[in-house]
Amino acid sequence: MSFERRQTRQLMVGNVPVGGGAPVTVQSMTTTKTHDVDATLAQVYALAGAGADIVRITCNTVEAAQGLAEMMPRTPVPIVADIHYQYKLALAAIEAGVSALRLNPGNIRKEEHIKAVAKEALNAGIPIRIGVNAGSLDKDLLAKYGGPVPEALVESAMIEAKYLDDVDFHDIKISVKHSNVPLMIESYRLLADTTEYPLHLGVTEAGPPPSGLIKSVAGISTLLSEGIGDTIRFSLTADPVEEAKAGKQLLEFLGLRERSGLDLIACPSCGRAEVDVISVAQEANDRLEELELPIQVAVMGCVVNGPGEAREADLGLAAGKGRGHLFIKGEVVRVVDEADMVDALVDEALLLSEQGIEARLAARDVSAADLAEETRIELLTSQGDANDAAGRRAAVKAKAE
Repeated sequence: MSFERRQTRQLMVGNVPVGGGAPVTVQSMTTTKTHDVDATLAQVYALAGAGADIVRITCNTVEAAQGLAEMMPRTPVPIVADIHYQYKLALAAIEAGVSALRLNPGNIRKEEHIKAVAKEALNAGIPIRIGVNAGSLDKDLLAKYGGPVPEALVESAMIEAKYLDDVDFHDIKISVKHSNVPLMIESYRLLADTTEYPLHLGVTEAGPPPSGLIKSVAGISTLLSEGIGDTIRFSLTADPVEEAKAGKQLLEFLGLRERSGLDLIACPSCGRAEVDVISVAQEANDRLEELELPIQVAVMGCVVNGPGEAREADLGLAAGKGRGHLFIKGEVVRVVDEADMVDALVDEALLLSEQGIEARLAARDVSAADLAEETRIELLTSQGDANDAAGRRAAVKAKAE
């Protein structure tokens, strides 16, 4: 399944294409003091390693702009300078060699200042993001609309875009972020109907995980599923590396980027489980995530249903009667002692990554499937049908007749 993407103009942030059919990109923002070059670069590298394609860095002082100038030859990904209030710092950031600017029309309001920045950005060949934020909306627009409603956010963006257009500046992307998820969604829908510029998605001030993650996913994934959005950022009250990881995973789960890391799924456990599924899944996730293998792994609580329910997973583990049953695409390939099952899962994941699915299926223990079936029957005999499938089907049929 794939989503039909909204057609937009395309621009380049450094060597990263945005819009115009390019893959949706992940952004995050450093939390260090920009003048601390080594600390900021260390965080940029950490963000790039976690999946960030573009990183935004605040440029709020002259010293920060000087720090940016020192960083630019050393950064692994394009850098966007975040500018508030002082338009001359935008000029300084351009001089520093950044790949893009983010301007907030809520606090850089003078037309002549905005146009001065646009002219310099045009000469430098770098794009500008118009970053509208519900929490810092222009006071005149707040008064006009009675609050930070979608119409107010979109009008703010389009006023700014008109200033840029007046000086023939068109490498523009826009965001209209809101902390209220339904209003954020409606703002971007309205904006998508209003302009062809690429859009940067985000729920601003989403807060700490897990609520911040839930709000961000709710807003961003809704729009992406409608084909709206060209770059994304999770604005979490957390280590920004978590933002980059979450953004990367969301795009992979939606099929908008190829999987480059682990996708671990697990059953919620039930009375049939003979192991602590939560702790086994967490141990497996921690160990496999370090390997950065682009595979889907399932951790299932029992061998009765596990291999069948998770047959689409590249690799899986199901427990039963003191043993761990490893399966590939639903076929049991090895049976090991329960104490060794996570180790065996990790070993098999490495082999699967190196040799491929067909080779590992060909190398399976031919007796494993029979042993798994014996265990499955034994558990059904001793435990019965924990889900009471027959009883539930009969009750449904009785209601329907």
